Amino acid sequence: MLGRLFGSGKAAARDAAAGEPRGGLPAVLNVGGSSKKVAIPAHYEGWRHLVLDVDATRGADIVCDARSLQTLPPARFDAVYCSHNLEHYFRHDVPRVLAGFLHVLKPDGFAEVRVPDLASVFRKVLEDGVDLEDALYVAPAGPVSALDIIYGFGAEIERSGRDFFAHKTGFTAASLTATLRRAGFGEVWMAPPLGDYEVRAVAFRVPSDQAQRKLLGIPLDAPGA
Repeated sequence: MLGRLFGSGKAAARDAAAGEPRGGLPAVLNVGGSSKKVAIPAHYEGWRHLVLDVDATRGADIVCDARSLQTLPPARFDAVYCSHNLEHYFRHDVPRVLAGFLHVLKPDGFAEVRVPDLASVFRKVLEDGVDLEDALYVAPAGPVSALDIIYGFGAEIERSGRDFFAHKTGFTAASLTATLRRAGFGEVWMAPPLGDYEVRAVAFRVPSDQAQRKLLGIPLDAPGA
């Protein structure tokens, strides 16, 4: 999640230069990751991990609004990881954020995007008679209802007083795939979710190679999706 809107393009560029990946290690930019205390998937173990967030108080490496990623140096990262952040932007801003992903990615890099799966929430409500305020599962932060998944985690919004924690758009597997394709990603894979009521996609500008497929668990002989 991102916090308050913070920092100008020039400030972001200075921060990016300070945290620019160096050496031979692959680098992942964690967009909206808040803090390195929040774990990222194990397949990034051994990578250089930089956190980009608008909230400067939690130790982000790069302080920048994700809608301003194009102010950063281009083609610096092998991967962009974005977990439960894309839904915090209005629908018309999502293409701008994804254009920023393409800007900071190396030509053969990929983006890994995780968002709430609204289709599975709606199925649960309609087929099992679950009320919108009933808990669908319990997260470390507390019970999570259908309303929390659709509109944002209400307890956190109330506690923080930050409206940005509210969700401003939503996705299904089909709509996320279409959104990534429209943004310019030529190959999009639906990966197994890592959390409850979640859609997880891995998107490439150019066809994925064997090393990337092995890393991400994509079948080596499967045709590009």
